[in-house]
Amino acid sequence: MADERHAAAADAGTPEGPPLDRRQFVQFALAACGTASPVLVALTRLPAAAAQEAAADSTAESYDPTGHLYGMGIDISRCIGCGRCVAACKAENDVPMDAHHFNTWVERYTITADGEVTVESPNGGMDGFPEPEHNSELRRTFFVPKLCNHCANPPCVQVCPVGATFTTRDGVVLVDEKYCIGCRYCIQACPYGVRWFHPTKRVAAKCTLCYHRLVKGKVPACVEVCPTGARIFGEVEARATPLARFMRFNDVQVLKPHLNTRPKVYYASLDGEVR
Repeated sequence: MADERHAAAADAGTPEGPPLDRRQFVQFALAACGTASPVLVALTRLPAAAAQEAAADSTAESYDPTGHLYGMGIDISRCIGCGRCVAACKAENDVPMDAHHFNTWVERYTITADGEVTVESPNGGMDGFPEPEHNSELRRTFFVPKLCNHCANPPCVQVCPVGATFTTRDGVVLVDEKYCIGCRYCIQACPYGVRWFHPTKRVAAKCTLCYHRLVKGKVPACVEVCPTGARIFGEVEARATPLARFMRFNDVQVLKPHLNTRPKVYYASLDGEVR
């Protein structure tokens, strides 16, 4: 019986077996407990709480996250579905160049005269869109960029058992890859479907608003390359920023407001068909 326990310990990587790395330890502890205990969650959240400070310190020593609250505006009437934002995001953030993984993508909504609504996003809209094919007369078409909403009340943060998903003091929701155990709880909890599982890193991934650029005073890559200014980035509360002006002069809405996630991505000219 003792030999069996030693063999099991060696297989699991307990102290009687090969040494564990942090991810293996947390996975083993969660499996043993059946769930994440409050103490375990509290302990594992401590390093993640300082992750954004470390990122800021490593790239821009003078950056102060407490002086900002970031968000994004999207003017649907200006989006032409060119897909440059999608390509720029993939290149800037090392997102796999396939048709399955996106930090941001563009959807085309096609509405016919008889009320039929078609939503499509071939390859995330990165290659543009073909001419719509419908038997009935088209009433209108429009494009809707999607990305993480960087909610002020994010469900993904609430369900993460180890604190790998967290909100920075400047309002950006990030994933600390060093602490993510790949449980996918955050992916399931996101009501906007904007999270995905990295096939090689084996961690949860999502839009970061190009945080590595923000701490250097730059805008996200998708905003920089948009040829029509459909994406607007800036401070949510400061009155002198492009985003604040965009929100002041447009009737902005957020996606799924009834969920009370308090998104910080604001849409102008949002159609009722958009979900």
